Amino acid sequence: MSAVQPAVTDRAPNADRDAPRAAASGRRHARGSGHSAASTAMVFLLPAAVALGFSLPGIGDRQLWRDEHATWWAASLSFGDLGALIKNIDVVFAPYYVVMHLWISVFGTSPTAMRIPAAGAMAVAAGLLGLVGRRLFTVGTGVLAGLLFAVVPTVIRYGEEARPYAFAVAFALLSTLLLLRALDRPGPKRWALYGVSIPLIGCSHLVSLSVLAGHLGLVVMAKRGGDRTAHRAFAAAAGLGVSLVLPMLAQGAGQSGQIAWNNPTLQDLGDYPQELFGSWAIGGPVMVIGVWGLYVARQHAALLAPWVLLPPVLTYLTSDQLHLFLPRYLLFTVPGWLLLAAAAAIGAADRLAKEFVARVGVGRRGVVTVFVLATVAVFAGLAQPGIAIARKSNPVEPDYRQAGRIVARYQQAGDGIAFSGHLSERRAMAYELRDDSGRPTEVLLSRTAQESGTYSGVECSEPVKCLAGTDRLWVVSTSQTGVTPFADMSAKTATALNTYFTVVRTYSPANVRVLLLERVR
Repeated sequence: MSAVQPAVTDRAPNADRDAPRAAASGRRHARGSGHSAASTAMVFLLPAAVALGFSLPGIGDRQLWRDEHATWWAASLSFGDLGALIKNIDVVFAPYYVVMHLWISVFGTSPTAMRIPAAGAMAVAAGLLGLVGRRLFTVGTGVLAGLLFAVVPTVIRYGEEARPYAFAVAFALLSTLLLLRALDRPGPKRWALYGVSIPLIGCSHLVSLSVLAGHLGLVVMAKRGGDRTAHRAFAAAAGLGVSLVLPMLAQGAGQSGQIAWNNPTLQDLGDYPQELFGSWAIGGPVMVIGVWGLYVARQHAALLAPWVLLPPVLTYLTSDQLHLFLPRYLLFTVPGWLLLAAAAAIGAADRLAKEFVARVGVGRRGVVTVFVLATVAVFAGLAQPGIAIARKSNPVEPDYRQAGRIVARYQQAGDGIAFSGHLSERRAMAYELRDDSGRPTEVLLSRTAQESGTYSGVECSEPVKCLAGTDRLWVVSTSQTGVTPFADMSAKTATALNTYFTVVRTYSPANVRVLLLERVR
């Protein structure tokens, strides 16, 4: 065996010799089957448990940020109001919001409660990655890939966030595993399960549907190897699955303007490994070793190369039109990179094991086990700085949690509240004051967010009239420091505040100002 071939300790005899043909014809050899229940449990549960162990501690410590506030707001709406919202914005997240609506109705809206589903989905993703790695390569490859996945900073970051990216990763892996099972032992039931998994991918995040390019590559290899039905079954399953999300895809394309701010540059492309993995210290090495892994993977490169390379290339090239080149949208490619890196690493470990067996009589399985544990330990050590950053609140985000505490402490009955800025101040403060029955009234709204089918509502066009019954007004402003806190309000509103009110108190949490205004007597 060459130094770059994957370990074969879990393959059937002659698997190396027959692998290309067997894989292309559906991988109908013992590599993907015949494992004991204990082996399956270990390959799935060990990475899943480690992922939970890294995600759950302190999961509610970091305050929610803007996108998570959007999750809370949309999930808190009635289904009727949610329907009005997604007609205008965020239709691509509608399935996730429905799930979260049901979740928070039972478990509440604390940061911990809202993030638990993502942590669970990421743990399942780690376990599924172990199973995919075992089926493609060996038990050792699957376990190593799953354990490495569990300590990637961005995996921990989005496993602690009330957004759908963890579900996108999990469903992409589930669909891949179901496809491998269908190719290994074809049958209507297995192909039907694969077909059902495809809309789950699209409902979690439409960009993650691009993993189907890798699935197509795998089916093409199967056809070339002599499988006469795989391409037809795949076309039927994928066609039906994609058709179920086409309406959402069409409507979502019309709402792409909501992320028109995302116009990546060459610098963003250069920073992609760091942003995707949360650290240059692991992103760089994983991608470098992963390129080597494309050779090790051999026939499986038809699956893994499109999985990891096509989504970032396509989203970057179309960024002027679709604005989808965001590392968090591409998080589902991380498992593909880790499979490639793990396959390369286990190949090297297997060569090392052969040398030990020949020279000192040490068992190959023991050498590979030690290698896996040592690799995970080193990887986790390199990831620690990135993990620490991932668990902190974004330093450029306003400290709405502290702003909410200030208003809650000093408010009085009859107070009003208004907002200045473009960082979702109204939505964030609504979350922070959600359990406060005496919270200030939003006096500068002519139509609420629910009435307008938006996240922010419609501002009052006659601010003097809207402020007529208000003697004390809180203003939460993220306008740039050094300019008037009313800078991002309409000119009529700013004039009314400057004319009829005076600032009596100012508080300055990080990146936000909280002002108490009183009417001039």
